[in-house]
Amino acid sequence: MNGIRRIVLDILKPHEPKITEMALQLTSLPNIDGVNITVYEIDKETENVKVTIEGNNLDFDEIQEIIERLGGTIHSIDEVVAGKKIIEEVKTPQDRH
Repeated sequence: MNGIRRIVLDILKPHEPKITEMALQLTSLPNIDGVNITVYEIDKETENVKVTIEGNNLDFDEIQEIIERLGGTIHSIDEVVAGKKIIEEVKTPQDRH
């Protein structure tokens, strides 16, 4: 089984539930090996978080369902890795900003 091995999501969520609860809910799904959630922006009522999920044959619909049930909205899918192994991104001259 290969499928999706890593997915990185940009999510807008309310302050509650906390990111610890979101991480635990996501890791309860089958095939998820780990979840990393980083808060990068906070305002009065919401938080913008980057969620990185790794595993084997990840089910995006199940992931989205948990996020939405917890009050989150997926702004974008920022990275997807699929196949037999995870290929890390390589910097090239075009990546200079």
